[in-house]
Amino acid sequence: MPPDPDPLEGARERLVVALDLDTPQEALAAGRDLAGTVSRVKVGSRLFLAGGPDVVLRLVDLGLRVFLDLKFHDIPDQVAGACARAASLGVDLLTVHASGGGAMLRAASAAVGEAGAARPRVLAVTVLTSLAEADLGVLGISRSLGAQVTGLAELARASGVDGVVCSPRELAALRPALPSPFLLVTPGIRGAGEEAQDQARALPAPEAVRRGADLLVVGRPVLRAPSRADAARALLRQISESLG
Repeated sequence: MPPDPDPLEGARERLVVALDLDTPQEALAAGRDLAGTVSRVKVGSRLFLAGGPDVVLRLVDLGLRVFLDLKFHDIPDQVAGACARAASLGVDLLTVHASGGGAMLRAASAAVGEAGAARPRVLAVTVLTSLAEADLGVLGISRSLGAQVTGLAELARASGVDGVVCSPRELAALRPALPSPFLLVTPGIRGAGEEAQDQARALPAPEAVRRGADLLVVGRPVLRAPSRADAARALLRQISESLG
């Protein structure tokens, strides 16, 4: 008889654990803890500066799909070169800033396309989840936070990238306008009942799924748990229940 289907498989495709750690050794230990429980981990600038491309390659060797979150934001030629290099590492997802403009976004998409079947998907960051409405005026942005996120997301789609990173609080507005397969990826995710900490626009995982998130990025609630695998499984169960 074939094995019973994994009831958490659909949820596993949605969860990304952010390895926001200081050393490659810590990150690889966390990767070993989580391999077999989750399918994706995120490597941001903090870890990448400590471990470089090698830490990405070693996480891939553990069987994990890597979301490289370096938020490239530069002239189109520089971003294209960076994205091509990231694609050569075998990453699954990478980020650029939507505010870099259409030419930069198109260059990023074209650069990863040269990787063929191994092409990573490009996500455009809209407005960081640590920012609130009042912060935009200080930055010289006159649009409301919601309008800024929507405008940048629409620019990203028109420029050929695969999805955007947004707060879960913008999902309800974005999902109807940007249907799948365009990805909506949400950091600032917490388990039910957990505090938002420094994320100004956070939501619990079940609510983010109900609002239309494709991928949920979770860091500290998993990394700081006594058992990372158990914490990840608890989140997977919450996500699975939300998927129905």
